Amino acid sequence: MNENSKRYLQLFKLYIEVEKNFSRHTVKAYVSDILSFLIWLNNINVEEVNYTKIREYLVYIQQFNYNKTTIARKIASLRTFYRFLYRERIVETNPVVGVHSPKRGKTLPEFLTEKEIEQVLNNIKMDSPAGYRNRVILELLYATGMRVSELSSLNFENLNLNENEIKVFGKGSKERIVLVSERAKKFLETYIKTVRNLIFKEAKETPSSPVFINKTGYRLQSQSVRLAVKETVDKIELPKHVTPHVFRHSFATKLLENGADLRIVQELLGHASISNTQIYTHVSTERLKQSYNFAHPRAN
Repeated sequence: MNENSKRYLQLFKLYIEVEKNFSRHTVKAYVSDILSFLIWLNNINVEEVNYTKIREYLVYIQQFNYNKTTIARKIASLRTFYRFLYRERIVETNPVVGVHSPKRGKTLPEFLTEKEIEQVLNNIKMDSPAGYRNRVILELLYATGMRVSELSSLNFENLNLNENEIKVFGKGSKERIVLVSERAKKFLETYIKTVRNLIFKEAKETPSSPVFINKTGYRLQSQSVRLAVKETVDKIELPKHVTPHVFRHSFATKLLENGADLRIVQELLGHASISNTQIYTHVSTERLKQSYNFAHPRAN
């Protein structure tokens, strides 16, 4: 990889971090994708790449048997990279224009029933401050439909518990209000008043202080939440792959099953497109079919 390519990669990383405000996970994935592409180019300059070269690269990565989702992301990474280079007038044309992503089959999101949600929540050990904090976090994820990264980023200035509201910043720093149930609110208030200082005695409570902290007083990271969920699910041997995001899926599915308007669910989830929300209607329909086939005497 030549020196210009290294420099362009660093500028691209700064662009998607600062200007595009992509999540850390997306930044890491895009930078990794472009690094692999630049290594493949070797000493070929990015300015010399044309549509044919892009197609050649896509043929090359087929040998690794990536799934359609990964291929689509790699194409998106290339498209964003060359869009950035074109904007900066480093290239005269965008060679990724006209390259189509593979059609991805829609898979129904994994979700938990209310009974399974209670099973997970009730098996979290609350005999320690960290255990109580983890229970609060999962209560909030299910009550609000927040992404785990949004929850991890919460500061005290985002809380408006008198109105049962929390302000969150989703993808692309898009601001939205999520609603908190009375049950989740009570857990959160107890955590703030009593438990948080037991996790770290000198924890501050300024508007810009993180709500959820670790034992050193720093902001609790998303990975710690994922680990807490995994430990609980492994213990009760739930026959589903459960992550914090599954609580978000369960939140959306339950709302739609109970008659919530699709547009309202879209707003609460912070989806830019309603097509992203519509998949949950398929989940609800599938459950409806299962209930029908099980209960109706002439279903089969």
